[in-house]
Amino acid sequence: MWKEFKAFALKGNVLDLAIGVIIGAAFGKIVASLVSDILMPLVGLLLGGVNLSGLTFTFGNATLNYGVFLQTVVDFLIISFSIFLFIKGVSRFKRKEEEVKPEQAPLPSNEELLLAEIRDLLKQNAQLNKPEA
Repeated sequence: MWKEFKAFALKGNVLDLAIGVIIGAAFGKIVASLVSDILMPLVGLLLGGVNLSGLTFTFGNATLNYGVFLQTVVDFLIISFSIFLFIKGVSRFKRKEEEVKPEQAPLPSNEELLLAEIRDLLKQNAQLNKPEA
C-alpha cells in the first residue's frame, strides 16, 4: 500500500497540482493585498471617502453589514480580473512558444513508402491497359 501511495503522490500531475495550489494561494494573497491596501483606498477617495465595509443597515435587532458584502464582491471582481490577465499573459507566452516550434509531419515508414509505390504502379498499369474508345 505504501508503494502505491508513493507512486501516486510522486506522479507528475499530483506534484504539478500541489505546486499550482501553493503558487495560487501566494498569488491570491498578493492580489488581496493589492485590492485592500492600494486599490480600495483609491476607490474610497474617488467616492468621497466612503468606506464600503462600514456600511450597515439596522433592521430591528439585526444589523445587516451589506458594506462588507459589497467589499467582498469588489475584491472578487478585481482578483478574478487580475487572474484572468495573468492567465491570458501566460497563454500568450505559450502560444508564441508553440509558434516557434512548428510540428513536422512524421516521415512515412518503409511500409507506407512501399504501399504508396505499389499503389502508383497499379494506377499506372490500369492506365496503360485501359481500352481506348
